[in-house]
Amino acid sequence: MRVRLIFSLKNKGSYLPFHHQYILAQFLKGLIVKGGREEFYNYNFFNFSGLKGQTKVSRSGLHYYSSLVTLVLSSQSEDFMDYLLEQVFATPKVELGNLILVPEYTEIEIEPVLETSNKFVCISPLVLITPAFNEEAGKRFISPDSDEFSDLLYESTLTRMEKSGWYTPEQMESFFKFQVVPDMVYVNKLKEQQKKFARIYAVYDMDVKYEVRGYTLPFTLYAAPEVQDFVFKCGLGAFTHKGFGMLDLATHPPGSRTKTYKFKREGFVPYKPNERVRQNVAPPAEGEEKESDSGSEEKSES
Repeated sequence: MRVRLIFSLKNKGSYLPFHHQYILAQFLKGLIVKGGREEFYNYNFFNFSGLKGQTKVSRSGLHYYSSLVTLVLSSQSEDFMDYLLEQVFATPKVELGNLILVPEYTEIEIEPVLETSNKFVCISPLVLITPAFNEEAGKRFISPDSDEFSDLLYESTLTRMEKSGWYTPEQMESFFKFQVVPDMVYVNKLKEQQKKFARIYAVYDMDVKYEVRGYTLPFTLYAAPEVQDFVFKCGLGAFTHKGFGMLDLATHPPGSRTKTYKFKREGFVPYKPNERVRQNVAPPAEGEEKESDSGSEEKSES
């Protein structure tokens, strides 16, 4: 299940560092421990995005100017998800970097039907390698169109799927078809514009700082539907429980993608765009009669 956690931002214009996954990871880990359920202390089968909202860039980082900001959380376990959200909504005020946030409500994403081939985009950086302490391997650049890029993602995905215990040995043996094909038109276009799709990010594990290379690019994944479902809900690559490797479909079927979930701050009424009313104040064209007030209002479609 994938849930959108919506916060209200109390100090517009405040900022987070560009690469703030470690701040979100520390916040969520603190909540998991605070709740007291020891079976979830080392639970790694969840994933989360960066903080989404209307932003402007400065030397300090990303400045947030929207009234609401969103964090996407994902896990196979509804029990874990509800436990985590309970801790969030038991926290009246959340401070992330310079941001002061209040949890307001949640929405659950409608699960898409995943095929054996799906085009994904990264909504948090994709990390290929889990480095050992005091080594540089995690920062090594690996070309997205190389076999090594796809092989590393295959090995980490199958290892995590096996550790989950959710699949039989027969199923695991059937998951040998796996190929990541990057959108090299997109990658080459970024190169031409001298923009980066691969950067170095900080990760903290057991209070130890690691530096890893993360990739943000669209790609097509060819794999069994069970594998597609696993990476869509639990992330792809390394450090997924630290907020890396979260994916979204590049295209979505028409219709609503979300519905209300069970968590909401008491007294908060989510804003509904279709309740807005726009009044036509433009003067009538020459030769036309002015419409009556009742005919000058219509619901906005935006």
